[in-house]
Amino acid sequence: MRRFLTAAAALVAMTGAALADDLMGDWRTAPDDNGNTGIIRIAQCGTSLCGTLMQAFDGSGASIQTDNIGRQIIWDTNPTTTAGEYVGRLYAPDRDREYRSRLELSGNTLTVSGCVMGGAICREGGRWQRVN
Repeated sequence: MRRFLTAAAALVAMTGAALADDLMGDWRTAPDDNGNTGIIRIAQCGTSLCGTLMQAFDGSGASIQTDNIGRQIIWDTNPTTTAGEYVGRLYAPDRDREYRSRLELSGNTLTVSGCVMGGAICREGGRWQRVN
């Protein structure tokens, strides 16, 4: 029985890691309130996923400098029991605000949304596209 429980626990852990692997990589964000986009690199951070702003671009696509480069934009993100769905935390630089996030992965598109005040105020973050 102990072997069975150990094997079952290992299978669950590997399944969670496999689901999380789908989200890892570089993603171009949808334009924010200012028309800017960014490249977010999602990687494993301990037992969760996090995403760091690697590059930022203005509305014309030109690279811009910002203090937010290198900042974690996504953190404490984990898969739910629904395939392709993740929940965690999200920072929106254009509004200087943190949200509880919901990410939905479908192929090379990541639909991003976030809420504050227990879900009373929500924001659609648009669709991010996989870069690599």
